[in-house]
Amino acid sequence: MALSSERIEEVVAIASRGFAAGQPMKAVVQAVKEASPGLSVTGTFASIMAEDPYREEARFDLFLVDGSGHCWTITEKPESATGVVIAEHDEE
Repeated sequence: MALSSERIEEVVAIASRGFAAGQPMKAVVQAVKEASPGLSVTGTFASIMAEDPYREEARFDLFLVDGSGHCWTITEKPESATGVVIAEHDEE
């Protein structure tokens, strides 16, 4: 499953709205899952991610994940992506 630029924009828009509304990570991830059937979605904090994000937003970073192999790997290639990680920025 490749992620189109439109689908990535949809994920970013849903997550941005959720965080702007003060929703917790769990609710943001659930909203993205409900709007994107078949897409693997998980959430974490940006501080634990060692890789560079695919996209940086005001309140979170977006990582693309290739889950086609035995283990998930972070990818910069939407055509290889099977899921996303929404990494919330830590409060300062």
